[in-house]
Amino acid sequence: MYFLTGWPRRLLCPLKSEEEPFHIQPNSQRFYFAVLSETQLSIWFSRPSVLIVSYIESVKAAAQFGFYQQAEWKPDDSMIAVAVSNATSLILVIVSSPLSYLHVPFAGSPRVKVTPEEQCAPALSLEMKRPIDLEAPITSIKSLQEDLLVSTADGYLHILHWDGVSNGRKAISLCTVPFSLDLQSARGGPSLDLEGLYIRDMEYCVTLDGFAVVLDDGRLGFISPVASRFTAEQLQGVWAADVTDGTCVAVNNKYRLMAFGCASGSVLVYMIDTTTGSMQLSHKLELTPKHFPDVWNKTGSVKLIRWSPDYSVAMVTWECGGLSLWSVFGAHLICTLGEDFAYRSDGTKKDPIKISSMCWGAEGYHLWVITSREEAELVENMEEAPPPTQTKQAGILQFHFIKSALTVNPCTSNQEQVLLHGEDRLYLTCGDPTQVPSSSSDGPHTPHPHNLAHGLEGSPLHHRSAPSPNSISQGLSTLLGHKHWHVVQIHSTYLESNWPIRFAAIDTAGQCIAVAGRRGFAHYSMSTRKWKLFGNITQEQNMTVTGGLAWWNDFVVVACYNFTDRQEELRLYLRSSNLDNAFASVTKLHSDTLLLNVFRDLIVLFRADCSIFLYSIERRHDGPNPSACVELLQEVSMSRYIPHPALVVSVTLTSVRTETGIALKAPQQACMAESIMLNLAGQLIMLQRDRSGPQVREKEDQKKLLPFCPPVVLAQCVENVWTTCRSNKKKRHLLEALWLSCGEAGMKVWLPLFPRDHRKPHSFLSRRIMLPFHINIYPLAVLFEDALVLGASNETVLYDGLQGPREGREPLEVAFPYCTVERTSQIYLHHILRQLLVRNLGEQALLLAQSCAALPYFPHVMELMVHVVLEEEATSREPIPDPLLPTVAKFITEFPLFLQTIVHCARKTEYALWNYLFAAVGNPKDLFEECLMAQDLDTAASYLIILQNMEVPAVSRQHATLLFNTALEQGKWDLCRHMIRFLKAIGSGEMETPPPTPTTQEPSSTGGFEFFRNRSISLSQSVDGIAAGKFNLQKTFSMPSGSERWSKDSDCAENMYIDMMLWRHARHLLEQVRLKDLGCFSAQLGFELIGWLCRERTRVARLDDFVMALKCLHKDFLWPFPVIPACSTSSPFKDGHRKTGEGNFSTLSLTQSELEHISMELANKGPHKSQVQLR
Repeated sequence: MYFLTGWPRRLLCPLKSEEEPFHIQPNSQRFYFAVLSETQLSIWFSRPSVLIVSYIESVKAAAQFGFYQQAEWKPDDSMIAVAVSNATSLILVIVSSPLSYLHVPFAGSPRVKVTPEEQCAPALSLEMKRPIDLEAPITSIKSLQEDLLVSTADGYLHILHWDGVSNGRKAISLCTVPFSLDLQSARGGPSLDLEGLYIRDMEYCVTLDGFAVVLDDGRLGFISPVASRFTAEQLQGVWAADVTDGTCVAVNNKYRLMAFGCASGSVLVYMIDTTTGSMQLSHKLELTPKHFPDVWNKTGSVKLIRWSPDYSVAMVTWECGGLSLWSVFGAHLICTLGEDFAYRSDGTKKDPIKISSMCWGAEGYHLWVITSREEAELVENMEEAPPPTQTKQAGILQFHFIKSALTVNPCTSNQEQVLLHGEDRLYLTCGDPTQVPSSSSDGPHTPHPHNLAHGLEGSPLHHRSAPSPNSISQGLSTLLGHKHWHVVQIHSTYLESNWPIRFAAIDTAGQCIAVAGRRGFAHYSMSTRKWKLFGNITQEQNMTVTGGLAWWNDFVVVACYNFTDRQEELRLYLRSSNLDNAFASVTKLHSDTLLLNVFRDLIVLFRADCSIFLYSIERRHDGPNPSACVELLQEVSMSRYIPHPALVVSVTLTSVRTETGIALKAPQQACMAESIMLNLAGQLIMLQRDRSGPQVREKEDQKKLLPFCPPVVLAQCVENVWTTCRSNKKKRHLLEALWLSCGEAGMKVWLPLFPRDHRKPHSFLSRRIMLPFHINIYPLAVLFEDALVLGASNETVLYDGLQGPREGREPLEVAFPYCTVERTSQIYLHHILRQLLVRNLGEQALLLAQSCAALPYFPHVMELMVHVVLEEEATSREPIPDPLLPTVAKFITEFPLFLQTIVHCARKTEYALWNYLFAAVGNPKDLFEECLMAQDLDTAASYLIILQNMEVPAVSRQHATLLFNTALEQGKWDLCRHMIRFLKAIGSGEMETPPPTPTTQEPSSTGGFEFFRNRSISLSQSVDGIAAGKFNLQKTFSMPSGSERWSKDSDCAENMYIDMMLWRHARHLLEQVRLKDLGCFSAQLGFELIGWLCRERTRVARLDDFVMALKCLHKDFLWPFPVIPACSTSSPFKDGHRKTGEGNFSTLSLTQSELEHISMELANKGPHKSQVQLR
């Protein structure tokens, strides 16, 4: 959502002053910032961040009015109200802007020619108007549209006109406002318990039309007018129950939330119940002991809360210092009270930064922070000693942020890329199109080549015969191939005249990006690495994007306002043409557009009159360049359901529907626009097409669209929604689902349920089910077919060791770590499978898992599901009446990787949980034998470790022998070497009880195996069924050292036991005249072949059939047979022992010397002649 980047920047005031700034207040557009010190009012500009003008109070006036305390801007930026400490006065300062500019060289490219207006900050002048006496100390001031609301310490609310005329004042006593827990039980008379109380902090909420207030006794409330104006007879208030430690408040207009800071250090976020009017607790923002155990109850009370300009995140600071960032519904993003923010590289603890005031900059790219007085002195001492001519005023820090494009442009047409934008650059997760390998139908990792002009490639995981332009899906190797971002610098010419960037959008293929600032827009191609800007600067400056940007094939779809015609318009620009209005398709609109989205060949617009318009787009080739034809299809009025148009966060067209027989529909109908999803202040509302009325056949009227049913609320606390317009028969569960991000509640998926094998669905079975699950990252994109969530996270790097302290002073880069943003991803499939099994929907879970079995990380999904369920159930303190682990085990047996999944999970789990695991999945001896039958020796070796820790040595020796013999026969030499070490470490294998845990243990040097310690456990199984002639084998840790080393006799017995098995295998090879395998066996395992051959000279090494042996040699080493000369007419073998179609060959009679010569040839030409010698 929002991510810190780089180091904070320090802003130095050029004026000489001993006063430190302590309060900062932005104007409505956040281009100007009023900074207060005790007797000085300064106006700063946003870009460049410079001081424009400063007003210094005279000594006489300062003695009369006291020091400055608070400031508030008039909405049109023409006036500033300043509250002073010396009791009762409010000073109004007139801000005038002459047509001139300060000369401030802009930090851009010197080769770019810009006008003075673009590189300079505007010049302002400040003039004090007469003060207004309010007869009591001022506690809070807030701007209320054309009025100014001031609360005073005598318990009054003063409503003033900004022009300050005497007859424009109203005073409302707090005691006359009736308060209750809800509006239904409001009392008629005034509240008696408000005597002597006053409002400590307040903030106006436009969408709730009222004020959230914090009283000086810590109680929280909400005051709203009965009518449209504030008068004494028309105000009413509601309490927040059981809260008496409130300190501050901030309201969220987009989501209709009120965040109250408390003395306990937590933030309580309230909402207003629409039926009763009461204040209901929505969620809490608090640091948990799980993530920050050392700062629990050490933060102090909440000092400030600031919502970002787009209301998607909230920044919180405390009295004891520190900053923390949460999403609107409580997902924790950043905290400076832990890790590298709180500790130096040597482990010493830093003091947290203490903040006296802070505010967000334009579009949330900066956080302006004024540190407290002692903090400013500390940081000032960290800096280099300034020259005598430089001012020693410090204390303003500027933190830099990059944010997700979803916060301001929630289009769902490009959901498989993560797009972040900062104030001057973009961060993308898409790959380089020039480095994409050729596609293949059987490679799960293979990405497809991007066809930039037409976009005609299907998903890399599932190729389709007739892909559509909207069926593009990037491959795993493209989206997950590396951890680096693709960073695109925004064109400096466009940026300098149109900063800040307000919207950004990326196309489905991830190869084209469009950005829009204050005026106009520009787009960038990843293939050419070039920006396209308006050739006519007048056209650029005559339009501003209002409803966002989106891509439709190779067209940019823009909802904008035309300043020349004073008209709202919908425009489509072709990417390949010049960026000019002559090549644009323009559609006039009758109302302001707030949101825009694209679904296949449809555009959906949400307008300021709370209506939704659907347009169709059609590509035409009626000229030299392709054009787009836009036609209005349908209008849906939502004014009955939407109280304020600013509350709509996103609008989405989807193919999601809930009607009966969903699985029996044709696949292409699954891609039609079936419903509208509306995120209304966190409530996800669904409008589904009404199919209950008389149907109109498509052949008669193709343009006839069905009306929509009344809206239905699907979920609460929704931050983002993901859906796709693609279809895939094999993965219908994932592609036809709806994915939701819900803040601290994690994610939710609205999953369709299909009857198996097209059977008739059960009448009691719902068509869809909402499944919640938690993930460890903040989701920014969903890879639908790949069952992955993509996100980003903040990482920090310390640089305090690069530069030593200079006379006790450190630079700012040492006080803060360098912040970077890392790409993250997480698998979610195991959560969904588990939720389905919990709800006895095993058949649906099996269908879903089978559709994803080809994913490369599917085995990991199975392991995660077993591991999570095992950890929860085996460590539960309470008995579990209906355990899930047996169900999960039975579910996994449906897949061929069942054996690997169980043993890998066991190897990664504590030994104490093994009994619970294998009680559910089966005896490890039976699982080991299944591995041997399936010829899966590596998995069987892993089960050997389980047996060695759970069974007596005789049992593990038996199974180890079976595995060793099988590995010898199959030539698995690495496994054989591990088996030899394993057998030598068994020790006295005759013990019928598990060996005790050794006190010392040498580290294992086997490399491929992780050896567990032996543990003393009680065993219920006995050693039975040990077949005669079978040996035992087992894999354990290395030989203990010191006093635990086995005796010499036992060691000799183990060596003899291993040698007997090796001799037996060598005899078997020699009997079959497999000399090549015998040589490999000797070289790989260090078998003393020559000495063994000498001992076996008169037994198995004795050669009885020379002809058969020589034939086997030639066959084994692929050597040609000797050729009979052509003049020979007879063969010594009358019976024709060897006949071929190419000619007559025969073996020759060999003397003893010739046989020795062939033996030497064998030794010299064999595969390991340095290790094999024959005599």
